[in-house]
Parts: sequence; structure tokens; C-alpha cells
Amino acid sequence: MISDRPPQLPKRDIRACQSLQIIQPPEIGWYGALVLGLGDILGLVLAGYVAETINNAFAPLPEKLDWGHWLGISGIFWLMAIATVFLFIYHNFYSANSQWRNYVKQAQVISTIYLFSLVIAYFYDPKLDAPRSLFFSAWAASILFVIGLRLFLTILLNQFFLTHLETKVFIIAPAERIAVLADLIERRTKCKVVGSVVASIAHTDSAMRLILDSGAREVLAENLPETELASNLYWQLRNAQINLRLVPSSLVMLHRRGSPEIFAGVPTIRIETRFWGIWDYRFKRLVDFLGALFGLVVLAPLFVVVAIVIKLDSPGHVFYAQERIGLHGKVFRMWKFRSMYANAEQQQASLEKHNQSQDGVMFKLKHDPRTTAIGRFIRRTSIDELPQLINVLLGQMSMVGPRPLPLRDVSKFDPWHHTRHLVVPGMTGLWQISGRSDIDTIDDAARLDLFYIDHWSLNLDLEVLVETLRIVLFGKGAY
Repeated sequence: MISDRPPQLPKRDIRACQSLQIIQPPEIGWYGALVLGLGDILGLVLAGYVAETINNAFAPLPEKLDWGHWLGISGIFWLMAIATVFLFIYHNFYSANSQWRNYVKQAQVISTIYLFSLVIAYFYDPKLDAPRSLFFSAWAASILFVIGLRLFLTILLNQFFLTHLETKVFIIAPAERIAVLADLIERRTKCKVVGSVVASIAHTDSAMRLILDSGAREVLAENLPETELASNLYWQLRNAQINLRLVPSSLVMLHRRGSPEIFAGVPTIRIETRFWGIWDYRFKRLVDFLGALFGLVVLAPLFVVVAIVIKLDSPGHVFYAQERIGLHGKVFRMWKFRSMYANAEQQQASLEKHNQSQDGVMFKLKHDPRTTAIGRFIRRTSIDELPQLINVLLGQMSMVGPRPLPLRDVSKFDPWHHTRHLVVPGMTGLWQISGRSDIDTIDDAARLDLFYIDHWSLNLDLEVLVETLRIVLFGKGAY
């Protein structure tokens, strides 16, 4: 008698790979990995050259550390460069989409290598005293050049899509969510959906067989049942070298911040405060203040030119101050260069019927007749947003955070949307780099804002600023 049951996978320890896997291409593609690798080597070599050049006159390398030169760079700096690249490979800085832009962690790895080199030098010869000026200048220059080059290369790689490969994605979700997620993936990424199953049967052998047969490189999962299902799926996918991407809740984001610990015989996630962690936000505010002050000084000539052009283009004030909702629902006046005719607010009521926002909460009109000729240019290039540096200087806004919305929009919020007001609003945020004017609904925007709040770190702010710069330079998604 022939059984209708699907073939059973061999029973074994879920952590055991069934066979050796062929090395998969980097998630960011071979071109992206190669460009980043060459950039890191260049940055590290330049750091060694600059440090050695500066210090040769008064603090040259001791004879015991002079291991010859190649291309004008001391052998010890080449060794440091090789060690750095190998550690970058270990931490997936040339592969994983989640890591190659982790600039803060990259700086930490470089710092670890230099500190570890002091330990090695001590055991190599306790009497050997490497010049401190050489050590610290090489350390600082390595971080500066490597991270600086990576920030620059990130803009180029993202703009020319050298890190955006067509990844095959398999979806596991409740039945009513599969079509929605598939549509979002197809529209907003270069990924291809190759199959799906409902979450309730994701633990079965037949579901795993579907995933393997689909050729998927990544599984997107939402609302997975707990414990056995999640663990079993995770290990089977890991052994097959298939990435698992979970659609997170706030609870999942809190898990990320904690450490696993057995407490009273119960598995728990311990989330504890870090001494330096309490200074993260203070540092963010300091960077905001200094950045805004520097920006206002440097951009002053541009402000003058834009002001003159606006006055010549149409009658009205140069600046436009609109009431927006900020921290804890407090109303403040957000400054912009005027990009519309002087009576624009009076005309909005008559234009509401043409609102292109799907849910009607935000007001969006791609070809807004109220926009002036110069206004279209400064909005497309985001020059109209630059006066908000004044709001940042006053502490009403930050460089990065949820975008403050007009009173009209906020009056239509659902209760959960107001969570975005628990943090200082920003000139740019995840909303802006994930679609800007192309975001369809307030729900989409609010989910991005909540993800930012749950996931906030200094590195995330840096990622957002770099991506914003790229989008502004190449004018994507603004109108």
C-alpha cells in the first residue's frame, strides 16, 4: 500500500548539517564585497603611510618592529591590514546585508586589533616600547580612513545597485498576510517570491521540502508559533544556508537588546543598562547641536542665494513656518524655505479630493499646482528642508527621528500612531530613506517610525544619514 504522507526527513540533532554546503555568494554580491574589501585595504594602508610619515622625524619604528617595507608601507602595517580584513570577513562585513553598514562595530573591531597588538608586543618583548604617537595616529587614521571610505562607497554601491541582488524569498505567514507581504516584496525590492506556506504548518517536513525545492535564499516569517516550531525551523534553515528574516514585534526587538540567562530554572532574556549606554542619547544630542551649528555656518551662502531666488520667483516670505507635532504631542513651528505660493494653505481644502494618499491621513499630491517654479527644484533636492537646522539647534528636532507631521494629519491618527511622539522628531528618518513620498499609508510610515524607536542606536542614525545623503544627491522619491 502506497502512503500519501510526505517523505520524512532523517531524524537527527537539529544542529547537525546533513552535508557540507557549497560556499554561497555574499548577500551584497561579489562586486559589492570586492569594492568594500579593496576600499578597506586602501584605507588601512593609507592610515599606516600617513602615521609613519608624520612620526618618522621624531618617533620612527623601533628596529625590532621594522619588518621591511612594501610599496612604501612598513610590514607591520601590512600585517595589521591583513588581520583587520580577516576579522571583517569573520564578522560578515563583506557579506551580510545586516552587517556591511555596521560602521560603529567596524570601528570597534579596528580598535580591538590595535589594543590587542599592544598585548602581543608586550609578550614579544616587554622592554620594547612602541612610539605612542605612532600607535595613536595609526589607530585614529585607520578608523577615519576605513569608515570614511565605507561611507563614501555605501552611497555609490546603493546608487548603482551593486549590492541589490535578486534574492529568492519564501514566505511563511498567516493565510491573510501572504498576499500582502508578497506584493510588498515584489514592489519595493528586487527580490522574487518563490513560494509560501501558512505559519501553522511551517513545522512539517513537507513545508521544509517546499522551501528547499523552491531554491530560496531567504525565508520571511511572520507570526511564527513559539518554541519547537521556531527552533526547528531556524536550525533546518541554518543547516541549508538559508537566511531567516522575522517580521518583528516590539517584544522581538527587546529580545535583541538582552542576553539569554537561566533565572530560577527559567530561560529568560535579561535586559540591563550599560554604563556607557546612558550616554548614547547625550552624545546624539551633542552631535545634533554641533552638526546644526556647523551646517548653518557652512550653508549660510546657500541660504542667501536661495532666499534671493525665492523673492524673485514669487511674492511672499522667504521662509515658511508651519505648526507641527513634536515630542509628547507638543506643537512647535517647523521652518522651511517657502516652495509654494503665498496662499497655498487656503487652497488645500479645495485640493483634498485629489489627495493621492491611500488612507487620506497624509496629504500628498505629486503635481501640486500650488508649488512655484523654484519650489519644485528646492523640494526635489530637499534644499527647502535646510532651515530645520534651526529647529535642531533649538532642541525641537533632531537630525534623525520620526518626521513631524502637520496638525491636520495627526488629528486623523489611530491611537497607536501616537507612539512616534515619544521621541524627538527628526529632519530625516527611516520613513524618508524607505520611500519618502512613495510611502502609501500612515500605517506604513508609523511602522517604520516604531521600528526606529525600538531599534535605535548611534549606528542606525549614521546609516540613515548616509542613505539620506545618497537619496538627496540623486533625487529619489521626492515631490
